[in-house]
Amino acid sequence: MSPSRPCPHLDELDAQEPAELSASCEHCEKLGQRPVALRKCLHCGHVGCCDSTPGRWATEHHRQTGHAVMRSFEPGESWRWCFEDQRLV
Repeated sequence: MSPSRPCPHLDELDAQEPAELSASCEHCEKLGQRPVALRKCLHCGHVGCCDSTPGRWATEHHRQTGHAVMRSFEPGESWRWCFEDQRLV
């Protein structure tokens, strides 16, 4: 996808961001692992950890649901990523 073209997956998002479904990565917590670099799904509010953890739960959520856009759920960060386009949006 050309960098000058907007991400078409942003059009799939509601105008209001969904509330997070949890405060941390529940998958990591259940496994006794420390969540790293949390990501929030902007389609449904699922919170998962980044690809630096063994479970890669944010990416796994995308694989299971097809939800394309997430944002950092870390304090002070607001960047968004589209899994489908593999780029910041």
